[in-house]
Amino acid sequence: MLDRLVAAFGASHRDRLRDGLARVNERWTLADGDADALESFCSDHFIADPAQRRLLVDRLETALEQINGHLYEMRRTLRRWSDLTVEEVPRLDDLLATFDPAPDLSEQLYRQRLAFIALLNLHRPRLDEMLRDGPTWTTEQWAEARIAQAFGPRIPAELNDLARKVGHTANQWVARFHIPVGGLVDRDGRPCFTQPRALLAHWLVREEIKARYNDPEGLGAQRALAWVMARHIDGSVPTAVMDGGATGAWDAERNTIDGKPAGETVGTARYEQWLAQRGLATKFDAYYPEQPTAIARKFELAREIPEEEVERLLVELLEHPVRRDLAAFMRTRLGRDLEPFDVYFDDIAESRPGEELNRAVRRRFGDEKAFQAQLPQVLAELGFSHGDAAFIGSRITVEIARGSGHAMRPALPEYAAWLRTNRLENELGWDGLDTAMHELGHTVEQVISANFAPRPALRGVPNTACTEAFAFLYQSLAKRVLGLVEDGEEERAFAVDSVQTMLAACQIAGPSLLELRLWRWLYAHPEATPDAMRSAVLSIADELWEHYYRRDFGPDPYRILAAYQHMVAHPLYLADYTLGHIISHQVRSYMRERDLAAETRRICSIGRVTPDLWMRQAVGGPISADVLARDAGEAVKRLS
Repeated sequence: MLDRLVAAFGASHRDRLRDGLARVNERWTLADGDADALESFCSDHFIADPAQRRLLVDRLETALEQINGHLYEMRRTLRRWSDLTVEEVPRLDDLLATFDPAPDLSEQLYRQRLAFIALLNLHRPRLDEMLRDGPTWTTEQWAEARIAQAFGPRIPAELNDLARKVGHTANQWVARFHIPVGGLVDRDGRPCFTQPRALLAHWLVREEIKARYNDPEGLGAQRALAWVMARHIDGSVPTAVMDGGATGAWDAERNTIDGKPAGETVGTARYEQWLAQRGLATKFDAYYPEQPTAIARKFELAREIPEEEVERLLVELLEHPVRRDLAAFMRTRLGRDLEPFDVYFDDIAESRPGEELNRAVRRRFGDEKAFQAQLPQVLAELGFSHGDAAFIGSRITVEIARGSGHAMRPALPEYAAWLRTNRLENELGWDGLDTAMHELGHTVEQVISANFAPRPALRGVPNTACTEAFAFLYQSLAKRVLGLVEDGEEERAFAVDSVQTMLAACQIAGPSLLELRLWRWLYAHPEATPDAMRSAVLSIADELWEHYYRRDFGPDPYRILAAYQHMVAHPLYLADYTLGHIISHQVRSYMRERDLAAETRRICSIGRVTPDLWMRQAVGGPISADVLARDAGEAVKRLS
């Protein structure tokens, strides 16, 4: 067939025909036609003329923009009742959240030939080629690559249905796993709370631990809360606590209620949800012969950074000599030896009491609606021109999430970005603003990259770590927005942020490594049970703690590295947070003598190239932990 097509179109097209035929053959099935039908299709639809080929790229770019963009917005709307704190309609909300108006889209793109036309005519590079040759490509070549990559494997509708169900179930399980702590007592029997309270695991348990650093008597409660975290991790939270049946004092360390054994626990429910994600991933493996594991797909397709490169960055960060200096600084700051939960400590500046921060938020933003109304003004205060501030701020909608905060990008320029945060009962509060500023970084990036990228096929940033970079950057500006950073304090503020970012990056690097090593274990143990998986998680947590954390934080009875619920709801995502801290600091360090707003717009307009190329164009160098470690080391000397 190849020779006949070469004879028809000319020898100069042999390489393109060979590669295009290989791509089409990989997806063509008997249902699409026999060998004669395949040859006839290729003869009819191969495009030799360069001008016509450019028109093909333009047509497919517009078609994909409209198809995917409108479907994304539809799906976002269908999820809103499950995502937000609104009145529930049991069962219906879950059905709407998992309803897909185009469940067999990928298959229809093949059946109706659009995918085959793209694969026949457009070059679809693999990651190694993109890393090697991408820096020399034109915008048109990048657009062609992204369009070709949009036509992936032919996933059966029933598998897409299962993916939505498993993903939604995991998300809802995580969003609803609030641990009642109103009866929690420390090891001396002192109550940790004065009123009923339920904390979302792991996020709000962690935030409550952090809040107690401002309490001179808070250490006992921190230890008790760390045991709550431990019970969440290994599944030993008493059922009587979770369902509200326990009215007595819960000693989480001894796991007793009013001094008596707590009885039945939640068991392996967490690991059952987690294992369902593994089961789902393995069903997709057969459809990705070039990336036959969830790990390969995450690194090569989603993240576009090689697995070994990400692991190297994580290890380099955790092994950096500056961590010893940071630990000494933290011991001095706290006035005691460090304990495992101190991996969460990052308020290294003179801390303000939580109520003072809440009052400062109250003065400026009564609630999320006030925050949204003032977004153009906030952005103008951060340096955006009045035109850009009005344009971006008016395209961000603020809402209250049922679980943790998150952001959803506009899939088409005419839509808004969606910023979801949390709030106190009658006000936004500091935690709500802190989360909102993180999500503001996401949504600013999203609005800019949706409207100012070189062309539609390149909208967005390379991967989630890059958008996390802007989220962390803007989160660091929360106190400035409240007027709590005095003039002339910029240098000190940068030093504080450098230390805090290094601490946060090292804190999440361990869980990132745990998740990666767990998924390697899952593929090596395809018959693993929830019990076996739990044992593996706890074992990996112990190994990583011993190697990277025990020197500074002592032994860890809690297995705190295994706390993150992202691992259940969003598999293999955690490393993006670590990369986000590294990239964010590189961007912020680069911006120190530059205009924050102008550089935000420039960098977010680069387009969806590889992360490595994006960083080189953004700040002039590759992704590296060296800038963060260097600045953190200098900052410790300044602040000591």
